[in-house]
Amino acid sequence: MMFTLEVIAFSIESCAIAEKSGAQRIELCDNPAEGGTTPSAGMIRKAREQTDIQLYPIIRPRGGDFLYSDEEFDIMKEDIRIAKEAGCDGVVFGLLNRDGSIDTERTARLVEFSWPLKVTFHRAFDRVKDPANSLEDVIRCGCNRILTSGLRPTVSEGIELLRELVKLAGDRISIMPGSGVRSSNIKELAAYTGAHEFHSSARKEKHSAMSFINSEMEELLTSTILDGQEVRNMRTILNTLSS
Repeated sequence: MMFTLEVIAFSIESCAIAEKSGAQRIELCDNPAEGGTTPSAGMIRKAREQTDIQLYPIIRPRGGDFLYSDEEFDIMKEDIRIAKEAGCDGVVFGLLNRDGSIDTERTARLVEFSWPLKVTFHRAFDRVKDPANSLEDVIRCGCNRILTSGLRPTVSEGIELLRELVKLAGDRISIMPGSGVRSSNIKELAAYTGAHEFHSSARKEKHSAMSFINSEMEELLTSTILDGQEVRNMRTILNTLSS
């Protein structure tokens, strides 16, 4: 079995690190403090220009929940259009109803609008009321994969449900564990869940290169960057499992 490693990039520097370190797919995001929102059009275009691996921008107009207004839905369509024009390989989104079910009507519309791009239904899935029924709803909407931590904060806590979702999904859709995936647990996750795609932020903090920082502002000016060594470690483990 071949394994796919997807990582998050919050900067153009992280995109380069992802490709150089052996990741096969990038989820391109902005605003790590809010769990990732849609990157700018300029960021999407530059990331596509500078990387050859799969590129999936997140389509999330704001932080918070995944219950979107009509205006926010229109924004999502416009951002998908930008991703298509930029030559991205796919997009990442998720929409819910008030009752914790999948917003199937608008999810299906966005999947159709995204074509020919592939679609990942993101961790909005981890906020659903009924995971088994929601899995079937996402499949019917035409998504290609679900990014999930098994309805728990981390994959280690949600590992039992992840295993069950992989079984229920079969070959109809890919279940991609994410949230807390590291080189320390990716081998166990692969063996126990049966998943063949994994998602990791593999993040670390980068200190500012400024020679002068105003101490009166009481800020560190650090930024989130991809840890290339951690990505290489995960890729090495997955390669071993594939051989």
